Amino acid sequence: MAETLTDGPLQGLRVLELGQLLAGPYVGTLLGDFGAEVIKVEPPPNGDAMRDWGRLRHRDHSLWWSILARNKRSVALDLRTEEGQAIALELARRADVIVENFRPGTMERWGLGPEDVDRVNPGAVYARVTGYGQTGRYRDRPGFASASEALSGLRHINGYADQAPPRFGISLGDTLAAQSAFQGILLALYARDARGASGQVIDASITDACLAITESAVLEYEQTGTVRDPTGTRLPRIAPSNVYRSSDGKWVVIAANHDTLWRRLANLIGRPELAEDERFATHHARGEHEDLLDELIGAWAQQHTAAELDELVNDAGVVCAPVYDAADVYADPYFRERELLIGYEDEVHGAITAPGVVPKLTGTPGRVRTPARWTVGADTEDVLAELRAGDDGDGS
Repeated sequence: MAETLTDGPLQGLRVLELGQLLAGPYVGTLLGDFGAEVIKVEPPPNGDAMRDWGRLRHRDHSLWWSILARNKRSVALDLRTEEGQAIALELARRADVIVENFRPGTMERWGLGPEDVDRVNPGAVYARVTGYGQTGRYRDRPGFASASEALSGLRHINGYADQAPPRFGISLGDTLAAQSAFQGILLALYARDARGASGQVIDASITDACLAITESAVLEYEQTGTVRDPTGTRLPRIAPSNVYRSSDGKWVVIAANHDTLWRRLANLIGRPELAEDERFATHHARGEHEDLLDELIGAWAQQHTAAELDELVNDAGVVCAPVYDAADVYADPYFRERELLIGYEDEVHGAITAPGVVPKLTGTPGRVRTPARWTVGADTEDVLAELRAGDDGDGS
């Protein structure tokens, strides 16, 4: 009889997380959310710097850590010492997945690189997350998400043409790289467990992940000489699709950049004749007259509150959504209905509401099994005792 995976599809998988800050540890979070046992190695005495990072603190502790460190066991090891390296290698010998995000060459100097692990555990999947990857002329540069977002061209196409290219308000590059590494790990595990392949190395970089979502920007330059520039709140010639100000001063997205949707919106704003107007009747024509369309729709939108627009436009079968801030997300019951926001107890902050586990699986969904560990090395004794006992269980 098949094992019942009550903790998610990765239940029984052991992960050794040798990383710090965000990109590498977020890979561990994703794996832990879906049932893997994640052993997070932290340097004593202060642990991962993310314990102290974040815009705001509550009860003199980071709030970000409560999300990033959930479903993990904390082990304190100094990887700069021979003893710490020996213990880490023994942990790697018993792991299915090793995740690290140090600069290239660091793990090799510590005797914990892929070749070192392969000698004791040839089936291990070894994921490496860096700013620029393990190859190429920039491999040895120090890497942060901001630099990779810039180098990949992603930062250039954000914002407005007459302004400095802005940040996204989040560490987007780190998150994209972590998701890329997560995908690579799952692919490598499938190749190993379902197809008989050996363990392999996943080389995931922040720059790689950022470039991968820039669509056809480079191809457009190669074939036409055109450099895609930032366009503010809309995509040129994709109209109407923009944000419009409501009567109560909020921004609302209204998107009708399809013939059928445009006819519905024209009827809704009381101008059905515009649907057949030669300036707006086709996708290309609307693209040519997007400024006029925004003027017409904007004037209509200003007659209604954001809540009214949300209801009216969606009920008419046209794409629409208010531009939420965190308070709006927190208040909307949709996010709890979908378990996109979930509640659980945190050791420091008490009852908290945090992002849930995505994507949603019907048969083996992930979940938050344990909150973040706030004591550096809280699980060191237990994990080392299991190591001495030769325990290869799932640690649950």
